[in-house]
Amino acid sequence: MNGMRCFEVAVAAWVVFCSLAAPPIRASEMAVDPPWFRRSLVGMEVGPTGAQFGHSDPNDTRYCSEFNGREIVRRCLSARCEYIVIWARDGDYAYYDSKLLPKPAGLGQRDPLRETMDEAADSHLPVIAYCVVQQGGHYLREHPEFEMRDPAGNRIGRFCYDSGYLEAIKQIVAEQLAYGIAGFHLDMLDQGFGPPYGCWCEHCRKAFEAQYGHPMPEGPTWDERWDHMLEFRYASSMRFQRALYDHIKSLNPTATIDYNYHGNPPFSWEVGQRPVQHAGNGDFVTGETGVWGFSALTVGLNAEFYRAATPGLPVQVAMQRGVRMYHDQTTRPLHDIRWELLTLLAHGTFVTMVDKTGFDGWLDPVAYERIGAAFREVHSKRAHFGHQPVAEVGIYFSSRTRDWLGRERPADYFQSFQGAHKAFVYEHIPWGIVLDENATVERLGKFPVVVLPNAAILTEREVKMLGRYVEQGGNLILTGWSGLLGWRGEPQATSALSELSGARFIRRLDSLDNWVRFVNGSESAAQLSRDIAVDWPFLVKGPAAVLEATTSLSVGQLLQPFRTTRQREGREGTDWPMSADSPVGPAILLNEVGKGRVLTFACSPDYATASEHHIVEARRLLANAVRFLNPNPRVRITAPSTVQAVVTDDPTKRTLRIHLLGYNSSPQTTPPKERPNILPGLIEDVPMYRATVEFAESIKRAGAFNESTNLKRRGRRLEATVQDIHDVLIVNY
Repeated sequence: MNGMRCFEVAVAAWVVFCSLAAPPIRASEMAVDPPWFRRSLVGMEVGPTGAQFGHSDPNDTRYCSEFNGREIVRRCLSARCEYIVIWARDGDYAYYDSKLLPKPAGLGQRDPLRETMDEAADSHLPVIAYCVVQQGGHYLREHPEFEMRDPAGNRIGRFCYDSGYLEAIKQIVAEQLAYGIAGFHLDMLDQGFGPPYGCWCEHCRKAFEAQYGHPMPEGPTWDERWDHMLEFRYASSMRFQRALYDHIKSLNPTATIDYNYHGNPPFSWEVGQRPVQHAGNGDFVTGETGVWGFSALTVGLNAEFYRAATPGLPVQVAMQRGVRMYHDQTTRPLHDIRWELLTLLAHGTFVTMVDKTGFDGWLDPVAYERIGAAFREVHSKRAHFGHQPVAEVGIYFSSRTRDWLGRERPADYFQSFQGAHKAFVYEHIPWGIVLDENATVERLGKFPVVVLPNAAILTEREVKMLGRYVEQGGNLILTGWSGLLGWRGEPQATSALSELSGARFIRRLDSLDNWVRFVNGSESAAQLSRDIAVDWPFLVKGPAAVLEATTSLSVGQLLQPFRTTRQREGREGTDWPMSADSPVGPAILLNEVGKGRVLTFACSPDYATASEHHIVEARRLLANAVRFLNPNPRVRITAPSTVQAVVTDDPTKRTLRIHLLGYNSSPQTTPPKERPNILPGLIEDVPMYRATVEFAESIKRAGAFNESTNLKRRGRRLEATVQDIHDVLIVNY
């Protein structure tokens, strides 16, 4: 057995030992104050599977026959959960004795919610009721008066938030509150995830016309009428959330309320949620992550997006134990669980592990062993989570651009945003999120550099705010079509950012397969083209514009692609990139504004980094731009691209923490029906890698949490050899 394999076996043995040796959480370990969601790091959501997708016949007594609240609590306590979210209501059933909703036949006379409450009482384990709001099922079929309608009046299988459904859900939550629960996790507050877009019921039609003075548009028209329609939908979701929150608090002021959030990518306007507007309507925000729906890379992105949407509030993120999706009845390898769990905690969230039981309510013992082992590791590292993030770059998200550039293809905008994030993760540049709805000069000022990834639609307020940020010493990076579209996505003759960029807008390129080339020139050109061959055109796929310098300095060349005769005649598509043709303008423009600087990419290295034609040089453009604008960062990290780094600060104790998270999965084949999509592999083995961390300030002491990490200090430089999914370097300054 080689040394690496020996180490892997040792780690696995240590985790299993911890799972067996560590005792369950005692009541004395749980503080009375602050509330549970401010003192907790890990908990579980446990519920049955199948019914919400129509897998259970109302007469099938096998479904949920073994779904037992007492056993669920015992398993969760043994895994050292700090709270439990128990399934109380889905689209079909209530899992308690309800006077309003049917129970699964398999439960008989049993009441799982009562069982849960009774078993949890001695341990003082907070019990949260999981309650679905927007879900088709028996109740919706029995109450067509609550159902959304399409423009033709057809039922579309969703509840209308402006119908009498609000009063019905108030009665449902009142039943659950009577059990003495600590709070609610209210799921599915969406308005659907695609067409048909509701709702055109008579109530909504009348309310809309009374508010706006014209009838509802019959579908997306992408004009003023549709602008009103989007606002109407956002307001409907907002009113419903706030009214339900107020009602619950009127019945029990101490009960907590969190809504499952869908304001982040890949969700868009069709869901009926804006990033900030619909995030802060509970006591804290809850979102989902997972490789199955968001990719391995965006686990951390989701966490930071939720934090940016609700500054100052705790953030809960749900992850699942299954290898593919919530309901697949599988269990992930331990290291796969550890990677996602510790990534979320490093980003400052608390985490709920979702367990969907077997069809009959069976609990998988291996799943609880692995979850327990991972949770015990979290408790051992508890002191190292939840500190102030240190971010060098703020990635700006424009909800208006999401709605009016992305429209019914929001990925056209998301790709730039997500590509910027990918570039900074791969290059180990600490990053954070800035959202247009709550952005201020002060919030921007927390970041030495702010990047606008294809933020095509900007208000006058935003432009002035960005100007003040730069004038006060901030550094701004613009990409793609930032500032080039009007309020409803219409093309503009001038750029809203022309004074900041120091450039005149000439035209937008109608191609995505655009190219960049650097030639020998100034020192600025040399810095911006670091690790990129000179006099070599390379593809930077994405939106691009021809710009002309006014007060700025031009660097590099933007080249348009060749077009075949057939393409020019419209007889051949342009999806596949062609080679570079002639230069049409500068690739980069540099402009000084007040105490700060603006770097404008005429191309889209962010979009390119998230594209199918991503090359390393595209993302290095962004990394080089950041280092050009901010040459002496507080922390500089070098590590393999498979390693994510999260930096936090505890200024009261003058302690920096550098969380290192190694993603280590095996190569995969392509599913035959989903080309070119490839599901990421499961993490079975721990990685081994080297990382260096350099500090701008002097450091007093440095250490690593893991004893297996080999850490060497050379002045302000640390060199670490790590042999695990996660380690944290603790540095006193």
